[in-house]
Amino acid sequence: MKVIGINGSPNSNGNTSSMIKAVFSSLDAKDVDCELFQLGGSAVSGCINCGFCKSSAEIKCAIDDDKINACIEKMVEADAVIIGSPTYFSALTTETKALIDRAGRVCRSKGLLKRKIGAAVVPARRAGSMNVFQAINNFFLIQEMIIPGSTYWNVSLSAAPGDFEADTEGNKIMSDLGDNIAWLLNKIS
Repeated sequence: MKVIGINGSPNSNGNTSSMIKAVFSSLDAKDVDCELFQLGGSAVSGCINCGFCKSSAEIKCAIDDDKINACIEKMVEADAVIIGSPTYFSALTTETKALIDRAGRVCRSKGLLKRKIGAAVVPARRAGSMNVFQAINNFFLIQEMIIPGSTYWNVSLSAAPGDFEADTEGNKIMSDLGDNIAWLLNKIS
C-alpha cells in the first residue's frame, strides 16, 4: 500500500509539511509506504482547457514543463492521496489549485482516482482554512474518492514556522487521520 503526500506550500519544511509527516508517522507504524512530493514553490501553470487530456490516451496534461505531470503519475500509482495547502487569503496556494485543475481533468476523464482514498490537511493563521479544506475535498469527491475523517477537521492553527509542533490537538488529529487511512487501506485492498 502506498500513500503520496503532496505539499502545496512553498515552504518545504513548514507547517503543511509537518502535518503531512504527522499523518505519515501513523502510517509508517502500520507498514504503509509513504512519499512526500514537494509541489509548492515550483513554477506551475494552470489549466488552459485545451482538451488534450480528454482526447489523448496518455495519462498526462499537455503542459509538460513543470511538476504537475510527475505529481499526477504519483497520484495514479498511489492507493491514497494526501494534499496539503496552507491558507492564503482563505484560498489554496496557486500550485495546489493548478494541481487540482489539471490533475482533475486528466484523472477524471479516465476515472484514474476512483475509489482511492483522499485526505486534505490545512494549516491556517486563524480562519479561512475551511475554504481550503473544502476545495481539496471537493476535488476528491468529484474524482469519486473516499474521504476518511478524523477526530476533528484536518486543520491546525499554525501561522509561524514550527507552530504545528506545539499544536497538541492538531497532532492528535493528524495521528488519528493516519490511523483511519491505514484502516481504510486494509478494508479496500
